Amino acid sequence: MKLTPKEKSLAAAAAKAGMDEKTARKYRRLGQLPSTIKAEHSWRTRPDAFADVWESVALKLELNPGLEAKTLFADLQRRYPGRFADGQLRTLQRRIKTWRATHGPAKEVYFAQIHKPGELCQSDFTHMSKLGVTIQGQPFDHLIYHFVLTYSNWETGTICFSESFESLSEGLQNALWELGGVPAAHRTDRLTPAVQKTDHPDEFTQRYTGLLGHYRLTGCKIQAACPNENGDIEQRHYRFKKALDQALMLRGSRDFASRGDYAAFLRQLFDQLNAGRRARLAEELNLLHGLPAQRLEACKRLDVKVGQGSTIRVNHNTYSVDSRLIGEQVHVRLYVEQLEVWYGQRLLETIPRLRGEGKHHIQYRHVIDWLVRKPGAFANYRYRDDLFPSSRFRLAWDALRRRYAETRAAKEYLQILLRAASESESAVEQALGCLIDQGQPISDDAVVAILESGDDTSQVREVSIAGIDLSTYDQILDGKEVGRW
Repeated sequence: MKLTPKEKSLAAAAAKAGMDEKTARKYRRLGQLPSTIKAEHSWRTRPDAFADVWESVALKLELNPGLEAKTLFADLQRRYPGRFADGQLRTLQRRIKTWRATHGPAKEVYFAQIHKPGELCQSDFTHMSKLGVTIQGQPFDHLIYHFVLTYSNWETGTICFSESFESLSEGLQNALWELGGVPAAHRTDRLTPAVQKTDHPDEFTQRYTGLLGHYRLTGCKIQAACPNENGDIEQRHYRFKKALDQALMLRGSRDFASRGDYAAFLRQLFDQLNAGRRARLAEELNLLHGLPAQRLEACKRLDVKVGQGSTIRVNHNTYSVDSRLIGEQVHVRLYVEQLEVWYGQRLLETIPRLRGEGKHHIQYRHVIDWLVRKPGAFANYRYRDDLFPSSRFRLAWDALRRRYAETRAAKEYLQILLRAASESESAVEQALGCLIDQGQPISDDAVVAILESGDDTSQVREVSIAGIDLSTYDQILDGKEVGRW
């Protein structure tokens, strides 16, 4: 239209516009653009195959809006055999989609929120097992306590192993001290360590209230079954794990030499994710209030009585302590990954914390002196498996059971275990390994003989592997007979 008055001919104007001359002549005659003369498509190109049955389909949708088109289509095929072909499913899906948009139930509305700097932080635990991280080839089943500022999206995290109050306390404090300040409010979902049950008069647990008070934080919680109210941290969970998965693929391996190496890798990833948020983070830092003089101890304090089995029960798990404490009340400090046993204001020992419930950690040194006096109790001892410090001790017990009656075998094994407790566990283990490898009878006297001989039993054996003759495989590929396999 613009070129026609400027060009010498209609053919030249049409060529420059990339149009056939006949098409250009038609639009010049009409004096309108193609978009203005195109008729709106309001007619059907084929008869409606569902016109007769749509009323029953719509009735089912009104009663059960969650019904899928595939389910309804399969129902129609059963009710009207041979009438509806599989290719007509898409037609029904489009019609049901239109019905949902015009007559279906109202959908939930999400309201975008205005985030203000320095006002709110959110946190939650997220499971990391699906990423397949391993430490020295062993699966590393763990969680991340994930923390985010809702205005700048600055984030950080702490490795943990359960959604306990100790993990919450340590993770939150790590985040605040790394940040260097404290926002006005902290929001979580309905975490059991932080939020009381609905029928409880208090909103938060006593320990969580104390933690918030120490940092002058206002606690917030979401409504039940409304994770969208904690939307920032939920979205950061997804994006963080996706970024970590990509970083692991780029690294070329999901295995780490140590937990420290994995933690350093996570720290590097968090720094990378936060690099583009510095400007908005600076706005937040100016509005955060200061940290307290010191951190709170992220532990749970318990007073428990030592039972007759020289054990204590802590958070539904069983731990052994020195038998001299039987009947006494000990003070336990339960941390994220360990527990401390105190008595008379003295720290007696530190024990690794068990994950989950219904588990046990029995140290043979705590009970071996009395087991030697009561060898008949060993065979059916509830926690017997904990009395094998390594696989060699277990092999030694199995060998003794094959050689002696059960009572005699128990006496011999307990003497060996007593020697490991009183002298050197590693030396006794090496002596057992030497006896097992040489096929010699196992006994306490045999272990003593090796220990007193002073022979070095820890030498690494030379293993020689004969070369493989690949010509055999060539003969197989050539179809030649090479004997029976």
